[in-house]
Amino acid sequence: MGRDDSNLADRSRYRALLGVSTAIASEPNIQEVLHSISALLSKVLSFDSIALLLLNQQTETTLLYALEAGTYDPGIEIGTELPFKSTAVAMALEQQQPVFVPDIRQEWTKIPKFAEAVRSASPEALSAYILPISSSRRKLGVLIFGVSGREQYSSADVELMGSVAAHVSIALESALALESAEKYHQELERERDRLKLLLEINNHIVTHLDVNDLFRAASISIREYFQNAFAGFWLFDESCKQLQCVLFDFPGTQGFLEDISTPNLTEDDLQRIQTRAPMVFGKEEIASWPEFRSQHLRSESIVSIGSVPLLGSKKPLGIISLGSRQENAFSTSDLDLLAQVGNQIALALENALAYGNLSLTRNRLEDERIYLESEIQSEYNFEDIVGKSPSLRKVLEQVSIVAPTDSTVLIVGETGTGKELIARAIHNLSSRKSRTFVRLNCAAIPSGLMESELFGHEKGAFTGALAQKRGRVELANEGSLFLDEVGDIDPELQPKLLRVLQEREFERLGGNRTIKVDMRLIAATHRDLLGMVRKGEFREDLYYRLNIFPIHIPPLRDRGDDIPLLVQYFVSSFSRAMRKSIRVIPHEAMEAMKNWPWPGNVRELQNFIERSVILTRGETLAAPISELDRRVLPKSLSGRTLHATEREAIVQVLRATQGRIAGPGGAAERLGLKRTTLQSKMERLGIQKPEYAG
Repeated sequence: MGRDDSNLADRSRYRALLGVSTAIASEPNIQEVLHSISALLSKVLSFDSIALLLLNQQTETTLLYALEAGTYDPGIEIGTELPFKSTAVAMALEQQQPVFVPDIRQEWTKIPKFAEAVRSASPEALSAYILPISSSRRKLGVLIFGVSGREQYSSADVELMGSVAAHVSIALESALALESAEKYHQELERERDRLKLLLEINNHIVTHLDVNDLFRAASISIREYFQNAFAGFWLFDESCKQLQCVLFDFPGTQGFLEDISTPNLTEDDLQRIQTRAPMVFGKEEIASWPEFRSQHLRSESIVSIGSVPLLGSKKPLGIISLGSRQENAFSTSDLDLLAQVGNQIALALENALAYGNLSLTRNRLEDERIYLESEIQSEYNFEDIVGKSPSLRKVLEQVSIVAPTDSTVLIVGETGTGKELIARAIHNLSSRKSRTFVRLNCAAIPSGLMESELFGHEKGAFTGALAQKRGRVELANEGSLFLDEVGDIDPELQPKLLRVLQEREFERLGGNRTIKVDMRLIAATHRDLLGMVRKGEFREDLYYRLNIFPIHIPPLRDRGDDIPLLVQYFVSSFSRAMRKSIRVIPHEAMEAMKNWPWPGNVRELQNFIERSVILTRGETLAAPISELDRRVLPKSLSGRTLHATEREAIVQVLRATQGRIAGPGGAAERLGLKRTTLQSKMERLGIQKPEYAG
């Protein structure tokens, strides 16, 4: 080559090098830089490919960072890690000098993973120059020029390649720094968004105590970060080992849904929940689910789902699921963050559930307090069971037998015999004695209000329903409900009462939410329920459900031995209450009281003694025995029917009061009954005015 040719070649190299410098300055992307270098150098150098390998000292590998294959493709993809120990690459890095390799394929065939790909890439040998890429601070990698069918370059060519490598070193360090800065910035943004999400969830824990409100707020925050197409929240029902859907959120279309079919959990699902393992479902798995489980997902084209369990301090609480319309939408880091969110929501969920339970307990206790205060203000018939007659002992023996069970009890007896007292004794001897004893006199409640009294009502259920009200059945949960005069319940309500006894559930008036209840029913009546069943006035199935364990309370006229004890008891009780000292009960008064049939039973005797104590001014009881009809019923009356006995007793009292029903000394007061109750009895028993008037 002549001098002119040499100068021309030098100028061409300089122009090429200048072009390389310009390309490096204008191209931030290394792959594009290699493409420009290949185009510029091809005019002054003969080569088939340029490759850039980045060094990773920790793993002792190099990464194929960029490749301009040209006419030769080694069959190795960009991003592939290649071991460099004991290779020419290691020599170039260690010596920081260009290394010539007669056949670079021999270097790659040392790696079994790429041996076959390299052999099949080209039958010809591929010689290469490996030039180190370094900065003042570190070794970055190597730049490889490969050419087939040539052994070595000239010194000028090698010098040009070295200059190119130096320029690439500067460009690479800048690119790596920029890439590192971008990654760092992206990491900062991700960390900021992650912390923002966790902070928002934490705020929801503080501000939302209701479970539904909590999930709605959390769903919005989660969507802003994950850009998910739906979010689902389930609570774990430990009783049936299944999930109960609380909320489904399809923000773009259907919004919040709460009536979603419950998925059946497999043993693997249960195991994953217990072991805190996330669950990922792809398009094929979702497609294999039954229609009732996946219909909402398919209609929204959901093809990817990621789920994490919500685990409380002691047991699994539920699951959060996110869905996407993109396949493989949730990475490991996404699931890790979702698990952190799940841990926070699990804490919030425990707080919310605890709040719900406490609120329920507080509201229930408040209702019970109000009810018990009204009970305290009401007038109890008497405070204790007094008597030692064989018939009473038989009743008490039955009470002791049935009380420890949870069986329904039907107490039958005349008005005033102490049916409620027996009911309280059953409750106090049962395992429910620490809970509430709730009573309801079915005869004293208007038929239009009976359903509300029994089952409660929702706000707005009827005119005047300004607030939600819990009924007596709900108040008696875990306790006992005493229904006095159960025979007076309207036929329309009898099926609902039967449902409570059989299914242990009901709905409030005006509501559609089924409420479970665990209460014991004790019913009482003075009516012939079996006769009412025959007449079609009382449901037969309800009668047999009530009549599981009947207890018949004898009337006071059949407990003659108990009358003196009851008289002494009531005299002592009322004397203390009225601050009187009554020590003597005249024999005449006691005999009169023993001989009177007491159609109003113990209640009538109690009222008579109270009136006597009021009239007494000294230490001797001033009993107004003149009020007791001298025509005492014969003792054989006890063998007559309950209907006939009650009718005759009422007629005699009406005659004694000359037909006066209400007011002081009237028949209702003497019998210990309310005026309306006495009038109802008179109508039922067919007592007409001519029988007692005059």
